[in-house]
Amino acid sequence: MRYIIIGAGGIGGTIGARLFRSGHDVVVSARGSHLAALRSTGLRFVTPNGSETLPIPAVGGPADLELREGDVLIVATKTQDTTAALEAWAPHADGLPVVCAQNAVENERLALRLFSDVYGMLVWMPALHLEPGTIVAYGTPKSGMLPLGRYPQGVDKLAETIAADLDRSGFASWADPAIMRWKYGKLLGNLGNAVEALAGPGPAGRDLARRAREEGLAALTAAGVDVTTPAEERDRRGDLVEHGEIAGVPRPGGSSWQSLAKGSGTIEADYLNGEIVLLGRLHGVPTPVNAVLQREANRAARERRAPGSIDAAALTELVQS
Repeated sequence: MRYIIIGAGGIGGTIGARLFRSGHDVVVSARGSHLAALRSTGLRFVTPNGSETLPIPAVGGPADLELREGDVLIVATKTQDTTAALEAWAPHADGLPVVCAQNAVENERLALRLFSDVYGMLVWMPALHLEPGTIVAYGTPKSGMLPLGRYPQGVDKLAETIAADLDRSGFASWADPAIMRWKYGKLLGNLGNAVEALAGPGPAGRDLARRAREEGLAALTAAGVDVTTPAEERDRRGDLVEHGEIAGVPRPGGSSWQSLAKGSGTIEADYLNGEIVLLGRLHGVPTPVNAVLQREANRAARERRAPGSIDAAALTELVQS
């Protein structure tokens, strides 16, 4: 089995690095300066245990390699990039399975339009990608928790094989027939990403993040969506994945914070806070906090503002106005 990692950022880069280190056949797909660095010097992989450079084969897209039976596509892009990525690979990957190693809950639906065998994966993994060619993974003793299952539900032999490969490669992974329940639970946790990106990390934004989560839970309940609880998530994760310290490389913020820091021009808010806004509109549940966070995160990304460009008090006032 060969793993093709589409999107070699913090998540995809860590998955690719761990699988490669444990002896699996891995190819990573990247763009721009990151691709150039991977091709010229390899992937610099930094963890609490040290730093190493891995010679993982890197491609710019499906035209750079010949796909074959037994390949597994692992999509690890941000959700706003999923459609473009899938449309690029689909004509070359007929019959291949696709694993969505991404936040949000829309990716699997997008993939199922183009691929018949789609798997969802919960991603709980503290990682950083700001420098071309370098991935920093803070999780310890495991790099992350990565359960997966068929979409929309179920488990098969391939899911069990992938989970076993990941579990032996430095992750906590298992095949779960109700994987979307886990992903919806993670969605609730991700609703505070926009607060962190806009107002910076710290206690000032916690009340706003709490209110966003309460709206999210109300919308999901109205929609009849079952989700995992924070206690259930903590119990399953246990002490398998802790946030380790890496000398000289503090983790400044999560994935949305990193999108603003890189000035990418886009952010995932439409598929995190925006998912709750959509469900609220469909089921008559007010979601003013998530609507403001979606709007302001998109504005900050579009205007290429740095993370922390608005304080939490001002952000709260926008919700109340």
